[in-house]
Amino acid sequence: MPDARVQAAVDHWAPRFVQAGVDYNDFVATTARVETWDEWLPAWCANGDMHAGMAEEAATRGAGLSAGEAWARATVGYHFAKFVWVVDPERSRGAADRAVAAMAMTHEYLDPDAERVEVALDGGRVVGNLRKPAADGERPPLVLLVPGLDSTKEEFFRLEDVFLDRGMATLSIDGPGQGESGYELPIRPDYEVAVAAVLDAIADRTDVDLDRVGLLGVSLGGYYAPRVLAFEERVRAGVGLSGPYRFSDIWDEAPPQTRETFVAKSFARDEDDGRARAAELDLEGVAERIRQPYLAITGRLDRLIPWEQTERAAREAPNGTFLLHEDGNHGCANVPYKTRPLAADWLRAQLG
Repeated sequence: MPDARVQAAVDHWAPRFVQAGVDYNDFVATTARVETWDEWLPAWCANGDMHAGMAEEAATRGAGLSAGEAWARATVGYHFAKFVWVVDPERSRGAADRAVAAMAMTHEYLDPDAERVEVALDGGRVVGNLRKPAADGERPPLVLLVPGLDSTKEEFFRLEDVFLDRGMATLSIDGPGQGESGYELPIRPDYEVAVAAVLDAIADRTDVDLDRVGLLGVSLGGYYAPRVLAFEERVRAGVGLSGPYRFSDIWDEAPPQTRETFVAKSFARDEDDGRARAAELDLEGVAERIRQPYLAITGRLDRLIPWEQTERAAREAPNGTFLLHEDGNHGCANVPYKTRPLAADWLRAQLG
């Protein structure tokens, strides 16, 4: 029998993996080979390697679309290999680097106009992937996509497509404590500092409409979203998906992988220090400052962040709206066909 951490991953993570691009058959076959948490990363790296090999084979026969699709599958295989896996930082970073490289190959074949954006911040950098919709004669609005505790920009390729299909550009970012940025910059409660740095850096661009900037944050990014709205007026509307109101409130009930990942990503000394840092992620006195339209979405079946946490921020925001999917889990990953189009349509309407 798998150990408790592996079993929890198998029981709860399939919808999240599938919506990000992992084939369900791959999820079943790969997790079936994993009995201990130590085995998780190599098993998923092997899955990524399989798809990378398929991509290279397709490229040799001139099948560019098939190559790009296979690189996209390789990307999420490598990404989920190190997902909340902090057993060995060196091996975790190795898998993450392979995910970044596979994403670059995905762009080469499926969206060659995609751009990598790097912005200096506090001795480190914020890193993003910018994609634009097919030209339609106007500058498109821009939506910033913000990950959570251990999601990264490499997890968002399919999510980006939902916005691109509706005529919006996307900039998926790794901010403090996330992805490539997290090696140098720890989690910080004032995430708006990272967003401000990005907006300053791209202020001279003429290919996107920077008077129409929106934001969507997922999970811990659902805390960052209202925080950004409260302090960064250049963001005109935002969506928070399954975000916490006060992260320390869920600390004791959170899975051990979540607590360990927060300790690592916040550069905390130990779990007690991690709990103290988690308490700094608090929307009390913040949500009430939001003047822009704010939509908070979550699922009643969320086992990680109780839906009441997400609802509280929307209730305190003067222009907040709350939507609860009765059948939704954390991030509503099990009902993406409800949540993602709705969020994209709402942002498109707010941004014009």
